[in-house]
Amino acid sequence: MVRTHLPPVLQHHLTALRILLAFTVITGIAYPLLVTGIAQAGLSHQANGSLLTTNGTPVASSLIGQNFALPKKNPQDAKEPLRPDPKWFQPRPSAGGYDPMNSGASNLGPNNTDLIKTIKNRRAAVAAFDGVPPESVPPDAVTASGSGLDPAISPAYAYEQVDRVAKARHLAPAKVKALVAHHVQGRVLGFLGQERVNVVELNHDLASLM
Repeated sequence: MVRTHLPPVLQHHLTALRILLAFTVITGIAYPLLVTGIAQAGLSHQANGSLLTTNGTPVASSLIGQNFALPKKNPQDAKEPLRPDPKWFQPRPSAGGYDPMNSGASNLGPNNTDLIKTIKNRRAAVAAFDGVPPESVPPDAVTASGSGLDPAISPAYAYEQVDRVAKARHLAPAKVKALVAHHVQGRVLGFLGQERVNVVELNHDLASLM
């Protein structure tokens, strides 16, 4: 048997190539297929974007907040302010208008005069819209999240909106309140974060509540 003796440099390159191919198969093919298979088998809803569907058609993601506003009077006017729809539970404010391509906060500090004025105006608007005293408006109703995409509101803000939503939809307030109670999520692991209500999921179920 004739053995071919390759130059050491070429042997090193062939060894490196074999290692590259092996790790390409392991990390580029086998591992992604394994993780994808596990995700689809046990966590398909989360792995596919936590989509909410209506009649089989995806309409939203429970991970991304959105506006629930009335149609614009002039759809071509980008500066026309959104008007909240009384038939829906409203999310907290968003510095980016819940645009996934424009995630972020206002970056205004707590002592900023513009922010203080904005919060004061928001509190008055929310109080008038929901028919409650301004002092009862929860903080998350007038302040945006850090990402501007958070779909969660506090249970206090959700319960504040019950009477307004029930009246606009001609439903019994107790029925709407029970729906909110069903959607209250506790703290993660019992001690992380705060109780919350996913307003996107809440409104999705509200649409079928008649």
